[in-house]
Amino acid sequence: MKKTYQINERKAIEKFRSHLIQDAGAIQMVLPLAEIAQLLREGVSELLYEAEKRLLLQIVEDEVAWLTGQRYSRAVGREARRWGHTHGSVVIHGQKVRICRPRVRQANRDLKLGSYELFRREEQMQGQVFERITRGLTMRGYGPAMKECDGVFGIQKSAVSEKFLHASAGKIRELLHRDLRALRLCAVMLDGVEYKGEHMLTALGIDRTGRKTILGLHQGASENQKVCEALLASLVQRGLNFQQPILLVIDGSKALRGAVRKYWGDRGLVHRCQIHKRRNVCGHFSDGCASSWDRKLAQAYDEPDYGSAKKALERILRELMEVNPSAARSLEEGLEETLTLHRLKLPRELWKSLRSTNLIESAFSLVRVVCRNVKRWRPGDQRERWVGSGLWVAERKFRRIDGYRALPLFLSILDARARPPKEEVRAA
Repeated sequence: MKKTYQINERKAIEKFRSHLIQDAGAIQMVLPLAEIAQLLREGVSELLYEAEKRLLLQIVEDEVAWLTGQRYSRAVGREARRWGHTHGSVVIHGQKVRICRPRVRQANRDLKLGSYELFRREEQMQGQVFERITRGLTMRGYGPAMKECDGVFGIQKSAVSEKFLHASAGKIRELLHRDLRALRLCAVMLDGVEYKGEHMLTALGIDRTGRKTILGLHQGASENQKVCEALLASLVQRGLNFQQPILLVIDGSKALRGAVRKYWGDRGLVHRCQIHKRRNVCGHFSDGCASSWDRKLAQAYDEPDYGSAKKALERILRELMEVNPSAARSLEEGLEETLTLHRLKLPRELWKSLRSTNLIESAFSLVRVVCRNVKRWRPGDQRERWVGSGLWVAERKFRRIDGYRALPLFLSILDARARPPKEEVRAA
């Protein structure tokens, strides 16, 4: 016996249908609307799948009619003929869906239907798998999570892994082999992230409009000079211009400094990351004392001009010599390079973006989210695939840097350094 609510529901649907079809002129339109209204009860997701599947089948049927003529008609001169139906599958929103498709025969062999073959392609599925896994979904949990409607195939972990492998390989090629000749950069940041003993060195460029681009990625056992030079060499091969003056934001790595000097020479204005410097100095203190020294250093670096910042840091240096000589030596090493922005008189609007390598660090934070579900790191290109995939996702979310409207002034400063002094011009 049907329950009361089931009876009332059916009556309501029938009443709605009869109300709609009162207008005889609109009967061809309202009957599908009544069906859609009924499908809405089952959820928007399932409705979309059903609508797309119906459209797909209609496209396939149109192709069959073009090959064989209309159903039950005798098409003169057509050798192809209908041959019943068979089971098949198509990809809808990254999932395999079962359908019953028509068959066409010609000369005792099945004809391939171009529309059906197009919908069978798995590039879309690979893209959906890539998107969902980089958002944190595990390969093991992909199949159950994707069963959103009836008729969807279950997907095994191995199949998901293979599709992610193919999709991520494509993203890595796009990321690491893009042409850099058209880029006009004003700054480059270099920093690395470590995963289970392997370093992934990354280069991020900032163009003259303030937009950020991942320039390259290179894997090595450590952040040594050979790894750094290999990364920069790949940028050269892809057409990056090393002849223009540019700001280079790096951490305290001697290997990085040596590599950028080799490729950019005097055209590269090296700025040491102030955040790294503060961490290095405060690392010589216990947690209780480190915060107070970090606060002092932050205030010194926040001074508005080179002279006042240099005096404040020299004062801290003298204090450190009395309480912790190791911390004092850490501050003294490369101190001038941490004040490059002050020396250039760079607009303060740009300090937030250029005083540290935080722009790369923020991209690495998304990389860590992408990689958190990796339980076992294997030798080979696994780290490059996962880190590169995370960087590719991060790049899609990049916005222009803070203070980008002040870049014209920054560019004029760089251009002034590129021009020879007036004395040399007169001598020539």
